[in-house]
Amino acid sequence: MLYPQSNASRTVMDLSGVWDFRLHPGDAWQTIAVPASYNDQKADPAFRNHVGSVWYRTRVTVPRLWASQRRFLRFDAVTHTARVFVNGRLLCEHKGGFLPFEADVTNVIAPGETAELLVEVDNTINHRSLPIGNEGAIAFFGSDNPGIPSVEAGKRWQAERGINLPNFDFFNYAGIIRPVRLYTVPERHITDVTVTAQVDGRVHCTVQTAGDGEVHIALKDAAGNTVAEGTGADCTLQIAQPHLWEPWPGVPYLYTAEITFGDDQYDQTFGIRSVEVKGTQFLINGKPFHFHGPCKHEDSNIHGRGLDQVLNVADIGLFHWLNANAFRTSHYPYAEEMYALCDREGIVIIDETPAVGIGAGAAHNPYAEWGPELAPYHAQMLTAMIQRDKNHPCVVMWSLGNEPDTEHFPQSAYDYWMPLYRLAHQLDPQNRPVTLVGCQNDYTRDLIIPAMDVVCINRYYGWYNLSGDLEAAKYAFRMELDWWDQVGKPVILSEYGADTINGLHGAVAEMFTEEFQIDYYTAMHECLDERPYVIGELPWNYADFGTQPSPMRSGGNRKGLFTRDRKPKMAAHYFRQRWSSFRK
Repeated sequence: MLYPQSNASRTVMDLSGVWDFRLHPGDAWQTIAVPASYNDQKADPAFRNHVGSVWYRTRVTVPRLWASQRRFLRFDAVTHTARVFVNGRLLCEHKGGFLPFEADVTNVIAPGETAELLVEVDNTINHRSLPIGNEGAIAFFGSDNPGIPSVEAGKRWQAERGINLPNFDFFNYAGIIRPVRLYTVPERHITDVTVTAQVDGRVHCTVQTAGDGEVHIALKDAAGNTVAEGTGADCTLQIAQPHLWEPWPGVPYLYTAEITFGDDQYDQTFGIRSVEVKGTQFLINGKPFHFHGPCKHEDSNIHGRGLDQVLNVADIGLFHWLNANAFRTSHYPYAEEMYALCDREGIVIIDETPAVGIGAGAAHNPYAEWGPELAPYHAQMLTAMIQRDKNHPCVVMWSLGNEPDTEHFPQSAYDYWMPLYRLAHQLDPQNRPVTLVGCQNDYTRDLIIPAMDVVCINRYYGWYNLSGDLEAAKYAFRMELDWWDQVGKPVILSEYGADTINGLHGAVAEMFTEEFQIDYYTAMHECLDERPYVIGELPWNYADFGTQPSPMRSGGNRKGLFTRDRKPKMAAHYFRQRWSSFRK
């Protein structure tokens, strides 16, 4: 599915703005901004804590000038399921809150007609959704909970109240979180473009079309000069003396494939670069690459998880200030605008599906219980993510998911995740490395994490484990790193961090102070720097972010190097200095 583009052949109408909104069918309509999460747009706990369906409404007019073209309605992301109605008739349905969907409305809304657009959005999460929700709140209700003597009683109470607890540690922001657009294409048009480029300048383009005709491809350099051209829907072209796409602080050089088909045109940017795992090294353009940059969330005040281009630009600017070169899209695919920005800015991305929390806290084998329904949907999400992001040079690795239970039922976990690993390699035209991010566990029992191309592990020695005792944390972490040394794979510490209240200081570096956060990172880096097979450090997290309320969270997760409004803590300055020595 191509990103909407306005050019001589295509037109895009952005439907962002203030829509009508209501939480329940009988409610009066209120105002709501699109795109954005709805949860924090009103000072009302009913908005903040709503579970189930909500309704959005707006009116849209198709210009008469569009009469000769096909017309599509596209949603970039609706969290988590959507039903779309036009003039009261169901147009389409979609499940999956972080990837786009669209419908042909050529014969639904006539040119010159004004139609009512109604979108029903459901934020419910369960064992069949991605991310995972806790059905029955099994982890929270039991015999040790005063007043709720059994799990079954807890389930009944939860159902009566409409509670929908996540099996993940970030707030379940919901709504129409990314842009909604009407766009046009000619009757005969380009439907998909795949570009793979070799460092020797060979560029292979595959173009899919609706209708028959000749495809012409012109490759343009950054200045707009044609450097190669040819015809055919499956075409290999040669660029003489190619400029490579290099991660920051190198030059992230971008070319454009200008594709024409009949009256249609589409411009696809791409970069020429190679990605390879060799032994315990990760190579970009044949050179060892070290991942260093904090993990992120799409999260900000008021917007929730809604697209904010100003914030994206500011965040990547702060990545440069940190001397960071990479992040992981924890824990879902981000808005396409962020990938396009990172293509331009040279920030490397590990692209992750929304499969977070599979099996965590389950009383029984989650793969036996959830797998038959979940696995096909998971494969669908992985396919859609790779299809959407395959042409971005900033994307150098696919992550199948985050922190599943891979310890208690290791063979079941292997049987669930390995087909997805193979599918990712099969789907990706560039055959990028594939990983799965492992949680803190008995790593000696894990079968699937060591089988990945790159080992990604989340570890919180000194925080959740051996809390506050950094000498013991180093001892335990070194013991684990000795074990990974024998596996012979490149390793990334894909999460590690300590909650820190900005402005809380102490002469003695105790937990939650800014001084302890630096001492914690210093201790972890002492262990990492001893191991040549460690190819990355991705601290958790770039900025403080919203979570479900709990006794462990004061105003959200406070592990950020920055506050939620992007003010640096002392640790941000620490990393800026550390990572300055990594620049080459």
